[in-house]
Amino acid sequence: MWMYVMFDLPVVEKEERKMATKFRNHLLDEGFIMAQFSVYYKLIGGKEEIPKYAKRVEKALPPKGKVDILSITDKQYGNIITYRARKTQKGPKKAAQYLLF
Repeated sequence: MWMYVMFDLPVVEKEERKMATKFRNHLLDEGFIMAQFSVYYKLIGGKEEIPKYAKRVEKALPPKGKVDILSITDKQYGNIITYRARKTQKGPKKAAQYLLF
């Protein structure tokens, strides 16, 4: 499963910018990868882990702004189409499967 955190935080005042930066850094510390400046994603083990990470995101929320969390399957993520500099890029690599025994 892939978990996306998308947010729109106020950054007009200096203190708001500081809180928004702190929130972004928290996401990076939790292992999220920046897709865009206010969109971060992370590969998680399964949907049973979603509440755990959602709770961690909730604890780091700034007092103002909007934050959405979206979870999608690996198959859905594989259908992504990305453009950079007007050139199509290949879809994401499949997540490595680990065998635990």
